Amino acid sequence: MRAAPPAIVPELDVADLEASLAFYRDVMGFTVAAERLEEGFAYLVRDGAHLMLEQAAGPGRRFRTAALEYPFGRGVNLQIRVGDVDALRAAVEAAGLTVLIDLEERWYRQGEVELGNRQFVVADPNGYLLRPFTDLGVRKAGA
Repeated sequence: MRAAPPAIVPELDVADLEASLAFYRDVMGFTVAAERLEEGFAYLVRDGAHLMLEQAAGPGRRFRTAALEYPFGRGVNLQIRVGDVDALRAAVEAAGLTVLIDLEERWYRQGEVELGNRQFVVADPNGYLLRPFTDLGVRKAGA
């Protein structure tokens, strides 16, 4: 029996599926779980994060309400929990990619506690913003 996917899985239109796969697979560490190259489609996973890529000009189905213009996904950033954000940041640098926000530690208040992230921001080849993070744990708010 196959495991159920997460309750929500983003599907991103991409200009060049091969270039996007090279970024997500070779730099960001995702694994291709399924692909239908005849449709220009790939399903990726990494550490429990799931993501679908669809060639924008491919033969697959279209779920668009407006023209697709670069940078794609304006106003969206995808937060992705990873085991070692520092190693991923090094892989991004080794690939010659531009980091938009460098490594930082941020604490986000939720009621009486704060949740900590060590994170950075990078754009994929289509302009989608990715915010990989490693969990720093929980502390009392205002600590």
